[in-house]
Amino acid sequence: MPVEEMSRLLKICFLLVSVNHAEIVHSQNAEDLPPLLHKAVEEVITGKYLNAILDILHFQSSNVWTADMLTKVMAYFHAQEVMFTLSSLQVSIKSYLKNLLYQPRQLLSEFQQLDQQQFQTAMKYLFNSKKHHIEMGNIIIDWDKTREILFQSPGVNRTLFLVTLDRCFLALSALDCVDILSQVLHVSAVNYLQPDIIGSLPNVLQEDAFRNLSTVFKDLYDRTSANTQRALYGWMKQILQTSYNMSDFNESASWVSAENLWILGRYMVHLPLEEILKISLSEIRLFVSYDNATKQLDTVYDITPELAQAFLERIKSSGFDMRNTSTIYRLGLLVCFYDDMEQLDAAVARALLHQMIKCNQLRGFQAEVQKLKSQLLNIAMQNQTLNDILGSLSDAVVGLTSSQLESLSPEAVHNAIATLSQVSGWAKSQVMILSSKYLSYEKVLSFYNVSQMGALVSGISTRSFYSMNPKDLSQIIRGTTSQYLSDLSPAQQQGILRKIAASGDFSSSVKDIQGAFFKEISLSDLWKQTGYNSSMMKGKELRRSQALYLYELLSKKSYPVDLLSTGQLVKGVTCQLIESMGTDFFLNNFKFFENNLHLLSPYQVNCLAWKFWKVSSVSIPPFLLLMLPIEYLEYVSGPLCVSFIESLGKTEMDLLNPSLHKKNAVLQKVQECLNGSMADEYDVDLLGNLICHLPPAFLHGRMSLKAMATALHQFKLCQQLSHEQKTEIKYKLLELYGSPNNWTAETTLDVGPFLALLSKGELNVLAEKFPDTILQIAKTIGPISSSEELLSAVFESVSNATANMESSITRPDCLGTRAPSSDEIIKLGEANVFWSVQELKCMDTGAFDKNVELLGTISGFNSSQLIVLKEKAKQVWGSLPDWKSYHIVSLGRTALALTEHEIKELDLHSVDTISVLSQQTEWTFTQARSILQGFLEDSGQTISTLKSFDLVGLGAILCALNSTEIMSIRTAEFSAAVARIGLLFCSTPVLRQFKKMTESVLGTATSWNGSILQEIGTIAGGLNEDELKAFDKNLMPYFQPIAIRCIPPEIFQALSPEQIANLGPENAAMVTRSQRDHLNASQLQSLQLALDGARTSTPETQSGASTTQAVQTPAASGAPCLSGFSIWLCAVFTLCLPF
Repeated sequence: MPVEEMSRLLKICFLLVSVNHAEIVHSQNAEDLPPLLHKAVEEVITGKYLNAILDILHFQSSNVWTADMLTKVMAYFHAQEVMFTLSSLQVSIKSYLKNLLYQPRQLLSEFQQLDQQQFQTAMKYLFNSKKHHIEMGNIIIDWDKTREILFQSPGVNRTLFLVTLDRCFLALSALDCVDILSQVLHVSAVNYLQPDIIGSLPNVLQEDAFRNLSTVFKDLYDRTSANTQRALYGWMKQILQTSYNMSDFNESASWVSAENLWILGRYMVHLPLEEILKISLSEIRLFVSYDNATKQLDTVYDITPELAQAFLERIKSSGFDMRNTSTIYRLGLLVCFYDDMEQLDAAVARALLHQMIKCNQLRGFQAEVQKLKSQLLNIAMQNQTLNDILGSLSDAVVGLTSSQLESLSPEAVHNAIATLSQVSGWAKSQVMILSSKYLSYEKVLSFYNVSQMGALVSGISTRSFYSMNPKDLSQIIRGTTSQYLSDLSPAQQQGILRKIAASGDFSSSVKDIQGAFFKEISLSDLWKQTGYNSSMMKGKELRRSQALYLYELLSKKSYPVDLLSTGQLVKGVTCQLIESMGTDFFLNNFKFFENNLHLLSPYQVNCLAWKFWKVSSVSIPPFLLLMLPIEYLEYVSGPLCVSFIESLGKTEMDLLNPSLHKKNAVLQKVQECLNGSMADEYDVDLLGNLICHLPPAFLHGRMSLKAMATALHQFKLCQQLSHEQKTEIKYKLLELYGSPNNWTAETTLDVGPFLALLSKGELNVLAEKFPDTILQIAKTIGPISSSEELLSAVFESVSNATANMESSITRPDCLGTRAPSSDEIIKLGEANVFWSVQELKCMDTGAFDKNVELLGTISGFNSSQLIVLKEKAKQVWGSLPDWKSYHIVSLGRTALALTEHEIKELDLHSVDTISVLSQQTEWTFTQARSILQGFLEDSGQTISTLKSFDLVGLGAILCALNSTEIMSIRTAEFSAAVARIGLLFCSTPVLRQFKKMTESVLGTATSWNGSILQEIGTIAGGLNEDELKAFDKNLMPYFQPIAIRCIPPEIFQALSPEQIANLGPENAAMVTRSQRDHLNASQLQSLQLALDGARTSTPETQSGASTTQAVQTPAASGAPCLSGFSIWLCAVFTLCLPF
């Protein structure tokens, strides 16, 4: 529709609210008005404004307004003795339309009562893809923007979905309705497409509409629950079966034709086994012959081995040669379950392995896939050596043990590098071996050689990087290899940076360092460089210390909007900068802060909240109220409730880090806004992320089962539910789905991580019925502490399934003992903790060698189990002095069982080995000292010769240094590594020595600014009483939160009440109980102010009473309007919104 026509139409709408005192004709009959306009006028009189607007929109589409039309309308009002004033009609329409947006259930009711023509008009305007700008006097309304805001309202969107299902297929063409459903569903398919809703889908559809709607559902497959997927399969099956039965086909044949398989798409995995076996061989042959069949079969990620093998059997029976390369290529993910292994030749095995590279996308069954790859690997190697065929094994090479990789020749690795560099899933130890082999063949480490290595780049030693030509390194960080730089350890990254920095080519290289790699550049290195500009910052990740320095530096020569638009630089915006922004600039550019909320500290968000309150309290985004003192929540009531909850629901509350007291107050306000209950799916939509924070009592007594059905998916996304919350969710699930004894596989899958809350007996029943589903879920569960019963059930299930298998154990002390097989270890994951010490002792050396990395990741192994695994490593690899770096690296947590004496026997010359060992957090002090001494002795270094990358690689081992050793670190190297050292939680004496070193490179503590405090992290915990007291109160928010907890309580108490009040919400929340116990009443009061986000450092602090009054002052349109709608939408409501 042309803009001119739309503007005329809206002017008519505007007439409804711009009644004036023009002279009215004294008698006016309804006959003088066109029927549709008469109907609209009657609807205005009775308050049915939505109906009236839709009728006027329709009238305008086929009628021309004449000059006397308004006169006739006004005369009719007069004749009916209905007297409107401009303000009363304005308020009525605004209130009515706003109410519909705030109360989507009412909107649903209104939509259901529209007549057919009104409904068609509404659908036309809401879902017309063209943009419309509507002129109303001198006001221009962007109708496209208005629609966008409507669709962003969760309640409105659900209403449109429900009303489309309910009425659209009766009122519009089926193709149009499918298009509308597609638009609405792409917003939130998971919440809208519940199994009970699928029953509302039309069961008779014309072919094109059905195909289009099926395509929509195929696109949304991964965003819907397992029960919904099953229900959608049922709906598609019903229509396809009906269509099949109406044709002249043989009734005894399967309805599953080649075309129907294609229409089902990924839903083909829901076909029953017996149905697959009935599919006509000619139809299967036709389906597999389709060009796009491979693409479809590549996406059946949730297929089971039984179904896959049934399909393979039908494909084979239909005449395909299953050993033909072309056929193998067409099988998609079915190839992961290939079972025709008899007399398979090596070439076919290699073709299968090449296709199996995609099998890691399967949902589960990885142990079976690994086993098949291992069998194929053995076949592929018949009459050939591993060296000969290395490049043709695809990602099966990941399954090779370290001893197999070690046996490879450097030439073989060089020749196969094109394949090896593209493979994913390598363990660190494998990458180390292969990189070493490749580089030993190449002799010289150059840019070209490194660029060939792809995923193997992370196996290059830190020392090797440091020995490279700086120009080559500069090329690496901006070449194709740069995508792999994030795989490098901090020590490796530091090695590259130190070499480039030392070369004098650093300034030109800085602009090419992208992503997280840039965060490794030290503050002192940034100080030395020049030539920075705002565009250079795009694509870089910054530490807060870097951002603070760079923002201040660049602000001298760049426009603030250019700095804010880079994204990461918002981390460097100080409170003073926010406070100094002009009102218009602040409001116009607030979007840069809102869009990068995850990058801001709670302190910055607190400053934004106060600024917004000061300049425009009536339009403050509701989530910012969370950052103001609790009393500001009092102004959230009535119509503001919805936008308050919606705004918070779209925000991660944990990012804002409110104190427990404030969080409870916010949740109390949310409950008030919901009238004390979560009644249905509309409330779930509105709550969004807030659902994760609702108190257990509310979940217990105030959440309906209807709400629970929709909320389950949202609960699964919650990161930190308490045990009490989880318990209430469990009871709701049992109420909703009944006894677990009667659950289906789909329900089990949908319950997902909450299975961990069930009793052992209930879990055993499910594990017996759906072992693969339980295994799949257990892989996604966290450490054993939160899911012991579930992991125990998984262990028993896997053990029982393999209990009758023949054991190959011949050791006398292992007779009668079950030993972990490689298959079991892979399947069990974290559930491996349930192997007894004796069972681990009896593990086959091959099973250990193949799975040493996986065993090293199990967080629940106790010291006895770790000792057995360590002894097993000695059995497989020989004596400790013979262990290579890659052996040590592959141990993971198992290394914790090494004694101080054993550590001394190891070859610890490589900082890369130390870098991996230092990632373990459970070393004792004596073990850490042994690792430190072993590294120094084996690498031939002293503390004074260590490079910055050595310091970074040592990581937490540095906490074992004594004061003399710390003071002998070279200042330049310490300066480059200080940000990494500032992440360590060392003892106070060690932090004090680090603080002294920091002063020698960054200046005395009294001269430190915000960026330095951010840079040094926990080292600030080494400040003494006088130094801490001397800090300006405005610097207090720039201590890193982890530094606050490192300050000893007796030192922390030296802070003045003013300093404590200025800590900022996040730092205040980090104050420990012990620190709090040392504070006096005045200090505790200040701490509470900081926790509340109270304003303490500007004159506006005490004007809370006068400024809060602004919220109660009506906006131009009447009541306050928070910018969850945004200011201009209030203006739209004031007028006549074409809805």
